[in-house]
Amino acid sequence: MYRHTVEDARRFSKHGIDLTVYGRHDPSATVVHVKVERGHFQEFLNVRSTYIYYVVQGRGTFYLDGRPVAVGATDLMAIPPNTRIHYFGSMEMVLTVAPAFDEQDERHVRFVSEDESPY
Repeated sequence: MYRHTVEDARRFSKHGIDLTVYGRHDPSATVVHVKVERGHFQEFLNVRSTYIYYVVQGRGTFYLDGRPVAVGATDLMAIPPNTRIHYFGSMEMVLTVAPAFDEQDERHVRFVSEDESPY
């Protein structure tokens, strides 16, 4: 109940990122380990949840509503609902989605070309 292991987590890849989703049954928050080598090649937004990214290692650039924000290890990004998100770089991050992720709340904006990456 208190401990969530990688063996119990859901693991998958999409749009250039590898995701490990922990504790998927808690309505207050979803915690995800994110590994990205080049970028997240989908621009999206969430209409209900805040996305909080903690950069464990690496560096990159988040694009929030089209504006670039450079990030590096130990930076924390708190992105409110209805903000368009995509990013480039090589990073390991911990993502907290609060309230918990619900697929119905996420909106696809566009697919992002790898040619757009500054890395």
